[in-house]
Amino acid sequence: MTTWSKRTKAVHTGTRRSQYGEVSEAIFLTQGFVYETAEDAEARFVELGDDEFIYARYGNPTVRMFEDRIAAMVGYEDCFACTSGMAAVTGALTALLQAGDHVVSSRALFGSCLYVLEDILGRFGVEITLVDGTDNAAWDAAIRPDTKLVFFESISNPTLEVVDVAHVVKAAHAVGALVVVDDAMATPVFSYASALGADLAVISTTKHVDGQGRMLGGAICGSRELIRGPIETYMKHTGGAMNPFTAWSHLKALETIDLRVRAQCDTAMKVAQALNGHAKLTHVRYPTHAAHPQSALASAQAESGGTVLAFEVAGGRDACFKFINALEIFTISNNFADAKSIVTHPATTTHQRLPQDQKDTLGISMGLIRLSIGLEDPDDLIADLLAALDQV
Repeated sequence: MTTWSKRTKAVHTGTRRSQYGEVSEAIFLTQGFVYETAEDAEARFVELGDDEFIYARYGNPTVRMFEDRIAAMVGYEDCFACTSGMAAVTGALTALLQAGDHVVSSRALFGSCLYVLEDILGRFGVEITLVDGTDNAAWDAAIRPDTKLVFFESISNPTLEVVDVAHVVKAAHAVGALVVVDDAMATPVFSYASALGADLAVISTTKHVDGQGRMLGGAICGSRELIRGPIETYMKHTGGAMNPFTAWSHLKALETIDLRVRAQCDTAMKVAQALNGHAKLTHVRYPTHAAHPQSALASAQAESGGTVLAFEVAGGRDACFKFINALEIFTISNNFADAKSIVTHPATTTHQRLPQDQKDTLGISMGLIRLSIGLEDPDDLIADLLAALDQV
């Protein structure tokens, strides 16, 4: 299996079949499991075997299939599947930190991640230092001998800043700190967190894994020692485990994820090329497009820049709203990485609650638009975008 490509791993890894020999993975919709004898029950509570389960909050055969499959796909030993991407972020950080610990994080984070770091962990005595994630010198200056953990989005949402993962990993590991990467924008198909040495990759499986607007889910991927040690211990006692139906739906979605995401990424680049230089846009940002200030780094780290791009519309909020309302194909929503193309105005929706000074620092202006590219025909999407810009 180790020689299989990601595409093959996404179809076959972790398959477990019941005595009936089903082709499609089975859904085990049960909250508990039966033991033949009292002695068997006692033994299982002392130590679980690889294919032994005691309670759905602790583990489930369908969920375990998904955990094995997504871990193999992104290049890690193990995984704990969670109820949502934010459950995965919260679980990973809380399981590894305690009062008095020091965390260095990039400042360009999803609002809920900032809340977990500053409000929840800060409330319980964890010291947080935020840095410009694009500035290697800032990371070097902020990481201290007593730093316990560093956290960042490999590609930030919504401004698409790119972190030099190898540099940050080296600086963190030099002082014994763990590296946790939010890998949502990089996509599981093009994930590079493991290859560049990150200890844990946190994935919102709501995004590209499901990728069709159905299920919330998350995954924490890492070494077996971390996953089946502090991560599993925390998650099973606090109730953040993924339910079996979501896991089954995700297993089915993984069978097509490579085909879907590659098509979406190809279209995203075509859209960026079509929009770059447009008279009504002040800039276009797609990580691996030459117009992105960090395109060389993004291209060195990954084969693709992902399924999301951003641009600035001259004219601010009013111009953005005219543009958004003139679109015919793009769906107005706040999610990304869906089969349907989505348009979002972050300053008034997903990042509305950030203080204005933080929005200004992060570049989340009233003119910023985020596009999530779906599976529609590229030419149709480009025509829709250009026609809507004509209305601005």
